[in-house]
Amino acid sequence: MTQGKRNNLAGLAAEERVAEQYVAQGAVLKHMRWRGTQGEIDLIVEKNATIICIEVKQSRTLDAAAYHLRPPQIARLHQTAQEYLDTLQDGGLRDVRFDVALVDTQGRINILQNALWV
Repeated sequence: MTQGKRNNLAGLAAEERVAEQYVAQGAVLKHMRWRGTQGEIDLIVEKNATIICIEVKQSRTLDAAAYHLRPPQIARLHQTAQEYLDTLQDGGLRDVRFDVALVDTQGRINILQNALWV
């Protein structure tokens, strides 16, 4: 298996684990890997009428995972989230939050709520 394929599978597994954690905490999973014209949002959940867009970053360490999130990607995430909200009947009236979920190779997860300001 190539390194790229291995990284992709590790990223997908990280997304699954993060989704499970949100659902265990009472969130409703709306979408995994929602794709718009501007990009992709790894996870979209809803909890207490708030839409939560989640970027999952997986790497060897939690610090390394955080380092992989760069300003151009953050801008694309905001654009993609707006595109998603535009698909909802009441999208413009919804509370929205951007979380970042950091996952290391040991399977530890650190969720940073409201990590990406609009």
